[in-house]
Amino acid sequence: MSETIPPARKLPKLEPGSAFFWTSGADGVLRIQRCSSCGTWQHPPFPRCSSCGSEAVAPAPVSGKGRIASYTINHERWLPGLQVPFVFAVVELAEQSELYVFTNLLAPVEAARLGMPVTVAFEQHEDVWLPMFRPDETGGVA
Repeated sequence: MSETIPPARKLPKLEPGSAFFWTSGADGVLRIQRCSSCGTWQHPPFPRCSSCGSEAVAPAPVSGKGRIASYTINHERWLPGLQVPFVFAVVELAEQSELYVFTNLLAPVEAARLGMPVTVAFEQHEDVWLPMFRPDETGGVA
């Protein structure tokens, strides 16, 4: 069985406050920062809760399910080997209204639609696991 080689991507710098997001795919679980004081999820991560101001924020696992809130079809080849066109999507995670992840949709461009249920799928590059999303075959959002 041949292994699919992912396209070249510009990788994020693994910094202390956000490394958990870029490496959590190693175990197949998407993690987003959550405030233990008020329960608010926030992304990108910040040192304090954007809702209550608490410093009690930490990575927590999420379902990896959501829906496409917006998207665009990109025709620009930003890196050699990057296949175009591709869908750049705004995924609203199931855990909270307006909790967004900006990502690629791993599906043909003609499949993209607003409200489409999606689930996370990680693409590994070196020590980074990029959270991508693909159509959710079950059709439901957790």
